[in-house]
Amino acid sequence: MAVLDQLTSQQAIDLENKYGAHNYHPLPVVLSRGEGVHVWDVEGKQYYDFLSAYSAVNQGHCHPKIVDAMVSQAKTLTLTSRAFYNDMLGKYEQFATEMFGFDKLLPMNTGAEAVETALKLCRKWAYEVKGISENDAEIIVCENNFHGRTTTIISFSNDPVARKNFGPYTKGFIKIEYDNLEALETALKNNPNVAGFMVEPIQGEAGVYVPSEGYLAKAKALCEAHGVLFIADEVQTGIARTGKLLAVDHENVKPDVLILGKALSGGAYPVSAVLANDNIMNVIKPGNHGSTFGGNPVAAAVAIAALEVVKDEQLAENAETLGQLFREEMNKYIATSSTVNLVRGKGLLNAIVINDDEDSDTAWNICLALRDNGLLAKPTHGNIIRFAPPLVMNKEQLLDCVSIITKTLKQFEN
Repeated sequence: MAVLDQLTSQQAIDLENKYGAHNYHPLPVVLSRGEGVHVWDVEGKQYYDFLSAYSAVNQGHCHPKIVDAMVSQAKTLTLTSRAFYNDMLGKYEQFATEMFGFDKLLPMNTGAEAVETALKLCRKWAYEVKGISENDAEIIVCENNFHGRTTTIISFSNDPVARKNFGPYTKGFIKIEYDNLEALETALKNNPNVAGFMVEPIQGEAGVYVPSEGYLAKAKALCEAHGVLFIADEVQTGIARTGKLLAVDHENVKPDVLILGKALSGGAYPVSAVLANDNIMNVIKPGNHGSTFGGNPVAAAVAIAALEVVKDEQLAENAETLGQLFREEMNKYIATSSTVNLVRGKGLLNAIVINDDEDSDTAWNICLALRDNGLLAKPTHGNIIRFAPPLVMNKEQLLDCVSIITKTLKQFEN
């Protein structure tokens, strides 16, 4: 079969099933084109994208400014490694650090890589600045977290699917309940070897759990009081998704270490980053950490364009307005629904909880019906459906999507 041969949906699915590792369970739809808030399958059917590649495509599919930046740079210089300087990385580092208010940026490619980078940075800071004895540093994390699936990260996950049969696990982590300040304070008080607290401002993969008002600000204050780094994993919640540039901005929290990925490139290219001030980042020396592709010229050009789109098109403000409208409209439906218990979220990161247990297939079947009705979403944790459309969506499109969702849900009412 030639690479350019047109496949049917079933042919494409069969090829993946035969030749690809079975590490995902995709919704059975095969996409071949995207523009703005829409995607099309290989047969030409149009859908609203209500997942945005897990918030990587905040700026919409194939945004012309981002694509133009990528194509233009790809025609000029794609990769030098970090053995040499290139003329784009410094521009990107300056642009991003000024936009987010940090001294320095360490460029990587994927979200999991950026999380691993932040963990290494925190540990080195602990030994060289805080004075913790080498190999004794511990980092506090939250139960039901999702920071990636590398060996170290799954070591502090409590998801059995991600963990089982991948041990032995990396030590040095303390798990506490999410949105529990008392648990955080206890962990900080009882252990002088704590170096950092890493947290998602909203737990996305766990089901879009929004913490109590003031949780992040009080957690940051506790970290400051105990000389511990507050590490915000904004890979999914960052870059305007929740109605602010960063989700921590809702509580005016400035992390000591900020982790970004996904929409940092508008979904056009793998780009991630860790940002921190000099008193933390300067512990990293040549040879301590790196990546052949991290900071490459294409990534730098794409990231600048992606961030400019967020700013110029006021995507955070649009997410805030449309998110409130979405939850208002969904709550109207939920008031008389026996199928949906609640809607929760911030900005355009939302989820509905289906009135069934996690082991049921109701949410999956609802997503299949949504697909048939022209909208793509995916369950998380069995009975929760996450809704995260591109932030370039307008009010008319959002209300059309609400209509599709409510019409679909009615098919499942008792």
